[in-house]
Amino acid sequence: MTTETLEPPSLAEPTNNRGFNVRTLSLVGLLVVIAVTFHFLSGGLFLSARNLYNLVVQTSVVAILACGMTLVIVTRNIDLSVGSVLGCVGMVIAMLQIEIFPQDAAWNWPLTVAIGIGLGALIGAWHGVWIAYFGVPSFVVTLGGLLIFRGAAFEVAQGKTLAPFDPVYRLFGGGIDGALGVGPSWALFAIIMVLYGLGEILVHRRQMRLGFDSTVRTKLLRFFAVFVVAAAFVATMNSYMKPRSDIGRGIPVPALVLLSVVLFMEFVTRFTTFGRYIFAIGGNIEAARLNGIPTRRTVLKVFIAMGVLCAIAAVVTTARLNAGTSSTGELLELSAIAAAVIGGASLSGGRGTIAGAVVGALIIQSLESGMVLIGASSSQRMVAIGLVLMVAVLADKYLSGEE
Repeated sequence: MTTETLEPPSLAEPTNNRGFNVRTLSLVGLLVVIAVTFHFLSGGLFLSARNLYNLVVQTSVVAILACGMTLVIVTRNIDLSVGSVLGCVGMVIAMLQIEIFPQDAAWNWPLTVAIGIGLGALIGAWHGVWIAYFGVPSFVVTLGGLLIFRGAAFEVAQGKTLAPFDPVYRLFGGGIDGALGVGPSWALFAIIMVLYGLGEILVHRRQMRLGFDSTVRTKLLRFFAVFVVAAAFVATMNSYMKPRSDIGRGIPVPALVLLSVVLFMEFVTRFTTFGRYIFAIGGNIEAARLNGIPTRRTVLKVFIAMGVLCAIAAVVTTARLNAGTSSTGELLELSAIAAAVIGGASLSGGRGTIAGAVVGALIIQSLESGMVLIGASSSQRMVAIGLVLMVAVLADKYLSGEE
């Protein structure tokens, strides 16, 4: 038997007769319903350019974490420590940038970002070794990590708030100047659509060469749908003006960071051997091991990737706050897990998509934003998100045909 028989379950998710992923379409439909409902309940505020810009910035951090959490869940594991790891890495970056390194040095913020990403990878490796090589359940290991790295975040600066950050570093947070601007945003849109179109052509030719059924009409319809959504997104971001000016902000930098993460993660999960290994392990770890798949090393790499994504999210979060605090990232692990599960990641392993994780993060943040706009309390928001999560898990159970 070869590893070719262990095709990733996520790559064979149900599609409709036009070739679209049914689960993702359902999530997008739910997102539209939530947006329209809150738009009317808030008196037209929810779909305003200002709120959508802030929604994109707020979603970026949760979505980045959810992308990594999806891979963790696919391998039948869980990571309860991502919020604490984010806070710990953020505090280390703040300490180095503000109190250790000279603040006027051009290399200050790039070096601190690199150190933060390296620290995130080390923390992920720490978790991965305990889980993959010592056989300790991921729930226990990452619960311990939640406590360890939250305490470490406090110890780094003894609970002090460290601020302010370098002006260039603050651009990662998407503040007043943390966006591309109108012209560059449209240019980026054009480049992405051209690359996406070329990618669809290459995939179509490869499918035809291998004898798969691949209709041009389906791909044109999908390209048109992506084109319309992307164009509407760019136009909305451009319509949000800077204070006391008629200059559009454009796409926020946190959205660019998220886009980079999503594209890379999609490539890894769809087109690499490592990605196939991840889904094979989640589908049947014993079969994967018998097929010669390095299960321990793969799980270790998944947790290293999760640690790196925590560090990237820490950069965006601290840049947005323009401060490092020991409480940064509290309870974000719950949002990340909820986003991944709502996005279709199966808690029984073997199934999940990066696109679904992003849509799941958008659903969670849309609920948060919408309920804030209509004056709901924090407790009411928690109840609403909890109910949505439970319904999502129930729907996943029936859609997957589990008993």
